[in-house]
Amino acid sequence: MGNLVKQTSNKILKRIYRIPPLQRQVELSYQAAVKQHVEHLPMLSPKDLNLVETVKREGVAITSLDALSIPSSKKMFEVSQNLMSQIPKSIPGTKNEYVVHASSRQMMENSEICLWGLDQRILNIAENYLGLPVAFHGAYFRRDIANNIEDMSRLWHIDIEDLRVFKVIIYLQDVNEENGPFEYIPLSLSKQVAEKLKYRHGYVKSQRMEQALSDSHYQSCTGKAGTVVIAATGSVFHRGKKPIASDRFALFFDYTSRLPKLSFLNQYSMTQENLHLLSSKVSESQRQSLLWQENGFYPESN
Repeated sequence: MGNLVKQTSNKILKRIYRIPPLQRQVELSYQAAVKQHVEHLPMLSPKDLNLVETVKREGVAITSLDALSIPSSKKMFEVSQNLMSQIPKSIPGTKNEYVVHASSRQMMENSEICLWGLDQRILNIAENYLGLPVAFHGAYFRRDIANNIEDMSRLWHIDIEDLRVFKVIIYLQDVNEENGPFEYIPLSLSKQVAEKLKYRHGYVKSQRMEQALSDSHYQSCTGKAGTVVIAATGSVFHRGKKPIASDRFALFFDYTSRLPKLSFLNQYSMTQENLHLLSSKVSESQRQSLLWQENGFYPESN
């Protein structure tokens, strides 16, 4: 009963936030906060700055764990690959399933995954894209099942949690066109398609999208194991293309500002107990991103 009330409440709140005057006010408030924070943005290396600029321009940038050269990547990748064999191929009794996630227990036993998402360099890249202090929403280990189901994240959509949403995806095995690459429509075309479809939120089926845009414009992010896809999922249409040849294993790391426009959608992916266990292993700056709902917007100065 509680979940039903919550879902109904969320639907009502989503409708309220889509009222044009209110939506415009949210955008103005966000822009004002970005302007205020610009002098506080962390410095980036030329290589990392190029990643941010590519995401801002195209909507997606592709790199690799090797290219990023983050010290914790090797251990994180090793535990992730070991975890692959522990993820079941299906969930008993679940209909129309298309993805199986690692459990919260498995994620805590392999905390190197979440801790990688809190690496200060990743947070600095995210902050320069978002323009505001970063809220880390957690890490997700996904096994996307090779089947014909096209639902939810396998349909075209734009994330609505915030005006800007930053997502990092790591492939744990080689991904080609046949085993479920992340697919997107470039930023400039996404804006045109949204206008043409009068899109506000929700999922767009393939047939409808093809009426608005030729599939020749779709961009598939393929690559070897260790490929890193950085995506502005609050700005571009994207989907997980359904795997055909084999299941796809990947890690997802989600980030928004600490002032998300739909704060009721931005819930922690971990229990409070696990959050505080992780927070004991990181710096104060990382802790602020992890415990953002507790810490507020500028915890260090306010």
